[in-house]
Amino acid sequence: MGLRRAVGRVALEATAAGRILVGSSTTFVTSSSSSLTSSFQNSSQHNRHQNFPNNHFCLTQKGSQRHNCTKATLPDLPYDFSALEPIIDAQIMEIHHQKHHNTYVTNLNVTLEKIAEAEHKNDISSLIALQPNLKFNGGGHENHSLFWKVLQPKKDYSDPEGQLKQMIERDFGSFENMKKKFAAQTVAVQGSGWGWLGLNKETKTLHVVTTANQDPCITTGLVPIFGVDVWEHAYYLQYKNLRPDYVNKVWEIVNWKQVEENLVKALM
Repeated sequence: MGLRRAVGRVALEATAAGRILVGSSTTFVTSSSSSLTSSFQNSSQHNRHQNFPNNHFCLTQKGSQRHNCTKATLPDLPYDFSALEPIIDAQIMEIHHQKHHNTYVTNLNVTLEKIAEAEHKNDISSLIALQPNLKFNGGGHENHSLFWKVLQPKKDYSDPEGQLKQMIERDFGSFENMKKKFAAQTVAVQGSGWGWLGLNKETKTLHVVTTANQDPCITTGLVPIFGVDVWEHAYYLQYKNLRPDYVNKVWEIVNWKQVEENLVKALM
């Protein structure tokens, strides 16, 4: 019998299928035949610049043979480091992407290897102990992978259109109201975290939520279509302690066409 759990929830329940779930975007499967499979899949992230959802991680144990699948990799940015200037300068983008995001990728792969080893040994205590690392580094990878895609150079900016515009106006009253609500809640995040615009798949409505640290949006019950990183490494070199200035300037470089693509996929 395995364990079923969701990232962000302090709950474990036994399942006949022997399945461990991490959010809705990460799945680990264990069974009496000693096989562990994990697959990170986010329907809102599919293009050549986004490697994360196209990477599948698995370790399958059959007797003494082990099969190692593709590890997580750092996705390429869809623009140059300097492309978001003057809103976010090149130095921040390079450090953020090459150092911070890359560290999450590295630590995620280490954690996945440890999970595979613990499963092979049927070490349930270690599997449970590794959950915070999986949530933090897997969330860090997933969050940043979406973040890069929903930004674009200021010269390419255009307001939301189509279904996204209609849903924003329906659920928030206006585009400006949504931005004010998003900014207020995101700026108010205590310490480090993220601000999100997410879809409730059951009600087909949009909501603004925040998460702490690298907790993924899916832990709130919403599918993320847009997010802003408010860890200090995302803005401090340029904006110092003025988080509100950073959050409000980000509106000038949002790729709303990508956000609408994320919405359409989330609605499927």
